[in-house]
Amino acid sequence: MKYLYTFIGDDSDRPSTPEEMKEGIQRWSAFDREAVDAGVLIACEPLEPNSAVTIRVAGDGQHEDPTDGPFAESKEQLGGFALLDVKDQDEALAWAEKIPLRPGASMEVWPILDLSEFGYESATVSPAKAKATA
Repeated sequence: MKYLYTFIGDDSDRPSTPEEMKEGIQRWSAFDREAVDAGVLIACEPLEPNSAVTIRVAGDGQHEDPTDGPFAESKEQLGGFALLDVKDQDEALAWAEKIPLRPGASMEVWPILDLSEFGYESATVSPAKAKATA
């Protein structure tokens, strides 16, 4: 079962020195390697800070022009995500314990809705293929 982990933090709490950035990258690289070696990692990526655009869909189904910024005004913002394929929620929460977030950050763990009974087959790269390309 796939789970999406979203990482939320205060934008002002990003690493401020090259040393802090290198230390953070080492922790994230170790997490990535462990998840790839376990065969559960599909994707894990940081997001560019303060660069989101919002596109709303009007009542007639037409896309409106993009506007700067995320949907909600907040000092916290989505900073990154991971997508893992694990056996159940217990394993998903065990992996959440390993994710190296900075103090004060938070994470949401979302199960991915399985629509296969309706004939939908996701084109998401399997962890086996992700492992082969890592």
